[in-house]
Amino acid sequence: MAMQALHSAAPQPGNSRATRRRGRLRISLTPLIDVVFILLVFFMLASSFLDWRSIRLSAAPSGAPSAGVEGALLVELTADGVRLSGERMDLAALSVRLGERIAAEPRQRVLVRAAPAVDMQRMVRLLDAVAAAGAADIALLPGRT
Repeated sequence: MAMQALHSAAPQPGNSRATRRRGRLRISLTPLIDVVFILLVFFMLASSFLDWRSIRLSAAPSGAPSAGVEGALLVELTADGVRLSGERMDLAALSVRLGERIAAEPRQRVLVRAAPAVDMQRMVRLLDAVAAAGAADIALLPGRT
């Protein structure tokens, strides 16, 4: 009986604190670092590096019309389409018409007004079309409410 008590009191090889501590110390961070590095490389290669373009815009003065606003072309973006000086047209026709007018008068000012309900992507497409037509002086007008 004393032999059994002595045998059961002896530490079991896989059950001691020293063995558990050594098991915890053997955990390596190398696989985690490898996975993070592979994910970093994957997202760097999978992301697109766009050629960012910028369009210089100015804010047209609010209040009474000034000399800078008079004689300018007005491009309006509404929920149902695009208008150039009140005439409804699509973006392709707008680019052609603006190109003709800007070729005749290179310093032509173009005022752009968007309706409040128009989403930003349509506004950006319109500004791209105006800039592609050759307009250098583009100003944004506040939308009508």
